[in-house]
Amino acid sequence: MTKRKAQLIVALDVDTLDEAKGLIDTLGDAVEIFKVGSQLFTACGPVIVRHLLKVGKKVFLDLKFHDIPNTVANAVTAAVGLNENGRSIFMCTLHMAGGREMLERAVEAATETSKRSGVKRPFLLGITVLTSEAQTDSIGSLVLEKAMLAKEAGLDGVVASSHEAALIREHLGGDLIIVTPGIRPAGVQAGDQKRVTTPAEAQAQGSDFLVVGRPIVKAKDPAQAVKQILEEMAR
Repeated sequence: MTKRKAQLIVALDVDTLDEAKGLIDTLGDAVEIFKVGSQLFTACGPVIVRHLLKVGKKVFLDLKFHDIPNTVANAVTAAVGLNENGRSIFMCTLHMAGGREMLERAVEAATETSKRSGVKRPFLLGITVLTSEAQTDSIGSLVLEKAMLAKEAGLDGVVASSHEAALIREHLGGDLIIVTPGIRPAGVQAGDQKRVTTPAEAQAQGSDFLVVGRPIVKAKDPAQAVKQILEEMAR
């Protein structure tokens, strides 16, 4: 397998806007991409997205849209509309369980809104199987099935454990973006995650972006935690 150079995404899994801003400032130029999930978005809404864009960061909006096609299309339109200084969100997630029509409508909405707003269309990613699910014999085939649907529906990539990343690469090639959560540096507890890997392992399996939350957010020295993870990825 061709070695890929992965990028780090820090998950802003905190309770308040002030905590998020403090962590962004602490990590400085070491981190370019931040994930905004349901916890923080529920707490402070689009304000955190606009703040990240204003300070020059890339936003991975991980809200896992899953509803009827029209509702999801409208949600994606609103998400792409969160732009500042000619920049919009970098990536956005959709639940593959929503089906092909929902996914295709999301792609259409993102494309149309981006053209109308004059911003680059964000990457649309399909959620396959959450990394909190335990490993079973059938997970690989299920993830691959969902990844194939994502490609057919026009999505740019998927969110998948690195346990399945190599399988996706083998069957679907190198075009699909693979974003991998559940990353735990060596010596860090897995917590509620089941299918975890180290940064080096995930990169070796073909993941393009590695999402790390608690090992950084809960660290005594978040900046040092980021430095160690980046060093491990570089090795």
